[in-house]
Amino acid sequence: MDTLTFSPIFNRALALTFVKKKLLMVFALLALSGLLVVFFRGLAWNAGDWVQLSLTFLPIFLCSGILISVGILLIRIYHNEIKHRSDSYRNIVSKSWEIIIGASYFAIPIILTYLLLWMLLGIFVLLKEIPLVGDFFSVILSFAPFLINLGALLLCLVSLLMLFFVTPIIALKGMDRGLVFQVVVRRLEKDPFTNMVLVLIALLPLLFILSLLILSAILTDTICMDCQTLPQIVLKWFFIMVPFTAFLTPAIVFFFNFAAEAHVLMQKKNTVVT
Repeated sequence: MDTLTFSPIFNRALALTFVKKKLLMVFALLALSGLLVVFFRGLAWNAGDWVQLSLTFLPIFLCSGILISVGILLIRIYHNEIKHRSDSYRNIVSKSWEIIIGASYFAIPIILTYLLLWMLLGIFVLLKEIPLVGDFFSVILSFAPFLINLGALLLCLVSLLMLFFVTPIIALKGMDRGLVFQVVVRRLEKDPFTNMVLVLIALLPLLFILSLLILSAILTDTICMDCQTLPQIVLKWFFIMVPFTAFLTPAIVFFFNFAAEAHVLMQKKNTVVT
């Protein structure tokens, strides 16, 4: 496949991104996810490193469960837009409610796996605090926290790939877990390179906007020197979160639009090959 193959689906996904009702709906749901992140960051303030680590990653995995439900709704709306079907968002939500709730449970294995890694890291922290031999364990077992933190980052990557590959299948084919697993494996086995290129294209707007927003947030931290107490800091994060999610909203909508296009494209390609 060349760039001419990706161009039509990219342009169509982008053209149907800037729909006012869709953007408002996604912004509201992203703002709720942002409140969750702010709440966990507030809990992590002045906590120990071990606790801070859990309160950093847990909201990411919880938000992935929310996003997969949002993605199912967006893809079903997008599917109707492509087919020129006039169906209200309320009707789509009512028809998809059970699948939307059920799909959020796909994040549970990831959360449980992370909690297991976090507890293993806690054991290492306890060993390090043992008098006399703590330093010995800290040096000899230094590879353990490295592997555990690497595992946490890999779980973040798995969550991202789940949003791209799993969400369109559930949205268009239903909640058959066996079918979901079979379609994802077959898709990755047939053409891993094209699938990875499609993932990168879907992420381009998101990564670009996110880079600018993070840089702006860092610059804001250097200016806001008077924010010393926890309520001030949490309020600052909250008011930064609102425009943060607003700017991320179009990139999230495009991501799921393009994920749906990529799924249909690869399904057609695999059908032609077979």
